[in-house]
Parts: sequence; structure tokens; C-alpha cells
Amino acid sequence: MGTRRFLVLNGPNLNLLGEREPEVYGSVTLEEVEVRCRRWGEERGVELRFAQSNHEGVLLDRLQEARRDCAGGVFNPGAYTHTSVALRDCVAALRIPVVEVHLSNTHAREPFRRRSLLAPVAAGRVEGFGAAGYLLALEGLLGILRERGL
Repeated sequence: MGTRRFLVLNGPNLNLLGEREPEVYGSVTLEEVEVRCRRWGEERGVELRFAQSNHEGVLLDRLQEARRDCAGGVFNPGAYTHTSVALRDCVAALRIPVVEVHLSNTHAREPFRRRSLLAPVAAGRVEGFGAAGYLLALEGLLGILRERGL
């Protein structure tokens, strides 16, 4: 595959990071998350492709595209975590590992947030570490690929 490439995909309302409920999601913006992740990728020779959408269909398209030229993905589906069978089925259909990431600890929040439709089909899950969770998820994804000899 040449250069190793990962998709970092963000769902609804994550474009509002830094201003949306900072007591829950922190003060780091999505742009700052991207800068930190790009630095991580440069240090490890991993190219990162970033996308964010508030629209379920666009997220599905990005995941499906990634199966062609990405070794894996990190995905924060936002509120779709708890509602989208379509995204769950898409992740299950991919032949690349996808790590689910959440800024907050969903199990310490409202009961409806404690259920993830994606968790059973994700390669791993990171939550509750704020913006650092993306770096943990990327590191985990890299480890999964190394274990698979990829």
C-alpha cells in the first residue's frame, strides 16, 4: 500500500468542539485535534485523512471510500453512536479496522449514551480522555495493524 494512511472521521456537532459544552467535551477545537494528530502521524510515517460531517450519509461515504486506500480508521460518530444501524453495518462491512473514540466517558453520562451500536463491530474503543483520546486511538490502531503484520 506504500504510505500507511488512516482516516480520522468525526460525526455531528464535533465541528463545535471548543465552544460546545466545554465542561463535557473540553476546550480543544477540532482544528487543534487535527494538528495534534497530524504531528503524531508525521512522527510515525502515517498519513492522516480528516473528515467531519453532520450528515449520516456523508459519514457512510467517507467510511466506504476509506476501505480502498486506508489501512484503518479512527471514528467519533458523536450521537450517531447510539442510533445509527447504517453506520454500524458499514463499519462491520469494512475490511479495515476502525477504532471508536469519544471525548467524554459515555458510561458516566445519560443512560441512552451508554449503548454503542458500533462497539460490537469496532476493532477497539477509547473514551473519556478528551482530545488525547484521538492519539490513544491512533496508537491503538497502529498496534492492531502491527499485530496483524500489516
